[in-house]
Amino acid sequence: MSSIGGIGFNGNSASLTGGISAAEAAKFQNEASKFQSLLDSVSNKQASSVSSSQISESGRLNGDYTSGFAGSFTSEADKTSRPVGAAANSATTNQTIDRTSNLYEKALELESYFVKMMLTSMRSTLSGTSFNGEEKSYAQNMYEDMLYDELAVSMTKNAGFGLADQIYLELV
Repeated sequence: MSSIGGIGFNGNSASLTGGISAAEAAKFQNEASKFQSLLDSVSNKQASSVSSSQISESGRLNGDYTSGFAGSFTSEADKTSRPVGAAANSATTNQTIDRTSNLYEKALELESYFVKMMLTSMRSTLSGTSFNGEEKSYAQNMYEDMLYDELAVSMTKNAGFGLADQIYLELV
């Protein structure tokens, strides 16, 4: 038997042990019975086995926090688009890029990695202290690193560097 706020509770019934009104005791009894039924339903469920391929898209781990490049390009025009950025200068007139392909998605991931390396080297020039002069905690450093990962993905999608286009054209 346990006691919560002056009310004794043994799993099935509540009894008044303090100066609580009957309405409050009834409310507590109702909440206690709901909680007990929730516990019963959870303990009766059997664990189902689900493979990770059913949970996440291919090539991604469960719990990945980054947005990634899957589904970035879906239109028909993306299947025959022209190179942009640095790749546009070196491409011949008949080269097109299928931005919906897995190869292009992997090329974008590689470009994002290079952009992340550039941002990390730029970040290393900043002081390692917070605004008030204290050293950053482990959590601050971790979340700042996650921020730079997402910034690299966003820059890769929107800046038009053309490195992914060049990688794609070299591998096709």
